[in-house]
Amino acid sequence: NAVLPDEAVRRALKAFAPRGGRVLLVAAGKAAWQMAHAAVRVLGRVDGGVVVTKYGHVKGEIPGVACYEAGHPVPDANGFAATQKALELVQGLTAGDTVLFLLSGGGSALFEQPLVPGAELQDITSQLLASGADIVEMNTIRKRLSGVKGGRFAQRCAPAQVFSIVLSDILGDPLDMIASGPAVPALLARETPKTLDNVTTRITGSVRELCRAAASACRNLGYEPVLLTDQLCCEAREAGSFLGSIVRTQAGGGRKMAYIAGGETVVHLTGKGLGGRNQELALAAAPALAGLKHCCVFSVGSDGTDGPTDAAGGYVDGDTLAALEAEGWSGYAALQNNDSYHALKAVDGLIITGATGTNVNDVAVALIGEKHRL
Repeated sequence: NAVLPDEAVRRALKAFAPRGGRVLLVAAGKAAWQMAHAAVRVLGRVDGGVVVTKYGHVKGEIPGVACYEAGHPVPDANGFAATQKALELVQGLTAGDTVLFLLSGGGSALFEQPLVPGAELQDITSQLLASGADIVEMNTIRKRLSGVKGGRFAQRCAPAQVFSIVLSDILGDPLDMIASGPAVPALLARETPKTLDNVTTRITGSVRELCRAAASACRNLGYEPVLLTDQLCCEAREAGSFLGSIVRTQAGGGRKMAYIAGGETVVHLTGKGLGGRNQELALAAAPALAGLKHCCVFSVGSDGTDGPTDAAGGYVDGDTLAALEAEGWSGYAALQNNDSYHALKAVDGLIITGATGTNVNDVAVALIGEKHRL
């Protein structure tokens, strides 16, 4: 609950001052439904709205708002159609109207009007994902191929005012990169708005809050939390190996410790398996933990989804490697094939939460327990 966007949206709306005309709502991203639901509860009503979120993330109806689900991380036709509905909603507005724009991570795939054929954009996105490009690198390219990114959406809303509330899922909170900046000017050679005088932005929520929430939960369970970083941005398997090595070094010290790392790792696809960066991170920690008692490493995505799977992340402990071998799995081979999902599933190592309603990066935790309990 600490990183759900509800309270953050309520806080940001204290500065919301519509001009007396129509108030329209557009929400895009994996936290779009939760943010829109919170906003309408605060405002009481809107004069129309569109929500575009990931499949399985709509939790019910929102009065006055049409909710659509679409593909992520690869955009699809449903996302293109839903974005078109949003563009139709903001056509013909006046200077007295206001667009409340609620943006969260995942919006780059979900909120899209491609300037290239849809199939071509899907192929480009798939290649970028497979290459291990980080989110900033991906969104730099996406902006050049989109009719709504790089400030173009806000430009389409003019002369209406745009009040944007942004839930950050990118390290350092760069507004022009979160969902590729639909309401932020872009200095690109292609025609994009270089300035926007009709946009007010409030950024809210970040991985820092996620790490603080994780530390508080660990402390409540009797662990001494240590925040290693809230800027984790390396290869997933390298992060997992590093966390595992910390456990290997610190185990047996007689203190209950929790080492916390927040951020967003990347995966270079070398195989044809199934998984996500959090599952791969966890599996990569297993060799260092092998044989240790009362220790574990787990990693989860705050949105409840990790890669193209139904899992939020993965969990390993000192018994995981032996359990994998007993089931006929090689941890090393599974990592090489990027098949962390099936490997962890074989040993009950998947963490499945369902959609959480937020999206503020990932958190990985290494726990070291006392001898008599974890």
